[in-house]
Amino acid sequence: MTTITPDVRAAMIAAAEQQLVSSPDGDIATRAVCEAVGVTQPVLYRLFGDKNGLLDALADDGLRRYAEHKAAQRKTDDPVADLVAGWDDHTEFGRRNPALYQLMFAPRPRSHAQARRKIMDLLEASLLRCAAVGALRVSPAAAAQLVLPANVGLVLSCIAQPELFDDPALSDRTRDAIFSSILISPVGTNEAAHPVAAAALQLRSQLAVSGSEALEPAELALLDRWLERLA
Repeated sequence: MTTITPDVRAAMIAAAEQQLVSSPDGDIATRAVCEAVGVTQPVLYRLFGDKNGLLDALADDGLRRYAEHKAAQRKTDDPVADLVAGWDDHTEFGRRNPALYQLMFAPRPRSHAQARRKIMDLLEASLLRCAAVGALRVSPAAAAQLVLPANVGLVLSCIAQPELFDDPALSDRTRDAIFSSILISPVGTNEAAHPVAAAALQLRSQLAVSGSEALEPAELALLDRWLERLA
């Protein structure tokens, strides 16, 4: 009887990814995954439930590696430049890993993978830094709702139909169009419709980034609520 260990689980995920990458239709065969690792199919069922569970695990493993890559990226003193670099890096990740990217982001029936939520958190953290320097027109959450679907949709389209979406400048033009709707340009120039709302958004974001020792937690929570309403 096979002893189920983290190494066995990791080996099955790696075997599934190898199959996925080499598959012409973006699918895997559970029997082949088990044979590659030297285990029986009941082991797969005990670890992942079924093939869909194995694919979810592979998607989340891809996300883990992507998040580690993102965390290792150097942050500069210019959060807007970092945001631009983040879009470009996301696009390049999809181009380098098309099969895994599609698994992570294309809608899949009965999927429970957490990729989108975790990547949304990373994006919101980047947008929060932009808001803290007065560069964002809207809240980080609202901006993320525009940026991530646009970036994902672009990459999935380029992967699925490269002959149709073959403009090498398409990613840059899409990025600039989306960013022009959420960023204040130039940074520090208040183009918001309501200056009080803009100031409240910036202060709320600054406090979220750096905190304050001048206020107690309950006072910070109350101030955050007031700033949220003003913004």
